[in-house]
Amino acid sequence: MPSPVSADRSAAQPPGRGSVEALITQARRLKGDVDAVRRDTRSDGSDPEERWQRALYDLALHQLDDLDAHLAQLRDGPDAASADPAASAAFAGAPAARPVPGAVGTGSLLSRVGSAEWNLLTDEASWSGELYQILGLAPDAPALTLDELPSLVLDEDRPRLTAMVTDCLVDGKPIDGEFRVLRPDGLVRAVHMMGEPVLGADGGTHSMWAVLRDVSELRRSQRTVHETRDSLQRHRRHEQTEHRIAAELQEAVLPPWRGSLRLPHRGPRTLDLAAHRLPAATQTLLGGDWYDALELSDGETLISVGDLTGHGVAVASGMAMLLGAVRGMALAGTGPGELLGKLNQLLDATVQPALGSAVCCRYRPGTHTLVWAQAGHPAPLLYRDGTGRVLNAPDGVLLGATSGAVYGQAAEALRPGDLLLLHTDGLVPGLGPDAAVDRLLGLAPRFGAARTAQDCVRTLVEEFGGAGREDDACVLVAKVTA
Repeated sequence: MPSPVSADRSAAQPPGRGSVEALITQARRLKGDVDAVRRDTRSDGSDPEERWQRALYDLALHQLDDLDAHLAQLRDGPDAASADPAASAAFAGAPAARPVPGAVGTGSLLSRVGSAEWNLLTDEASWSGELYQILGLAPDAPALTLDELPSLVLDEDRPRLTAMVTDCLVDGKPIDGEFRVLRPDGLVRAVHMMGEPVLGADGGTHSMWAVLRDVSELRRSQRTVHETRDSLQRHRRHEQTEHRIAAELQEAVLPPWRGSLRLPHRGPRTLDLAAHRLPAATQTLLGGDWYDALELSDGETLISVGDLTGHGVAVASGMAMLLGAVRGMALAGTGPGELLGKLNQLLDATVQPALGSAVCCRYRPGTHTLVWAQAGHPAPLLYRDGTGRVLNAPDGVLLGATSGAVYGQAAEALRPGDLLLLHTDGLVPGLGPDAAVDRLLGLAPRFGAARTAQDCVRTLVEEFGGAGREDDACVLVAKVTA
């Protein structure tokens, strides 16, 4: 049981004003810094991470407001009786004096803190003006007794208030608890109550004093923090699930290349193939990049890369649909230009509009000829004798951009030892298209010294696979062997 509280507290003194002033200055400076950062946090409500940060800033500001108010009361002490004699006396450790009827504190920092004393011998109650404001009562109304106070409390919270008061008056326990009140104007406010019994000279409990704080806004901020935290956790779990599904779908559709691609060649090996997907550095959802190679029944080889805009499961499933269409039409003998035209029709007919880009090439080993077409995609790079160049691109707009688009074809004569590089946008992070091409062409000497297509892919990964990548990218290297 706590030790009895002396009835005479008038000797209690507030802490040194200088030290408290210094604390107030620090608290207000910190509050200003937090508020400045909060204002810089722009959020339209769509990003759970930003909502979470905003809620924490609001909660911190409410806590700092409370700290500011309490420090101001410590600083003013009993001498601030003109502002709020009951509240100041309560915080200074003295019994609360009866307030002047209708008196209201002038300091805005005290607007959420009130105080009261209930005399058990005379059944009188003394309230500060702020307590009337908190409970929504007229300042000239009589203060409620301890028996009358529960009439303002919500039914489900009355047992809690009754238990706190009983423990204080019977067992001398300090009051420290919270309950909700229904004000006459219909507003529900959360009130935190702290108090102690006041003992008389005979050792009996003569009265009880308490400080009551309106913590409604603080609780609202705490609820917002909890709700946004839960929302953020749900959002993250959803993202993780989408990422896993998209990755599984991508792995199920794309060739599982771990080294050079081994096609089921029926004749002499004519192309050395290798490819790689360079993932984004951040834990974002997977994009719609793809690469593929397919040996056709006539001995020719189809190689392609492409990118469907967006991220997530829907884009991964769209990529799978496009890749399946590419393979099916190529096996049916459709040429690259006509193939891209049909892909454009397919995207144009989908329920959810989408845009995509692609390069589709068909290599004819008998004549060492590459026939290719592109749809708004970077052209292949050709490396020969230690130098590189960009192939001249035929006409072709983005897939899904316009109905009835026609895609041209181009033919390029290749030689044994030539090397082709196909890639999706963003392979070289942080650079525009022209600068990225210059970087890639600058690798010609290293590609010329490489023995295999896989060695070239390793070079690309070493150069561009590190930190700083904002999006996925795919590369496919084809080296003419015969």
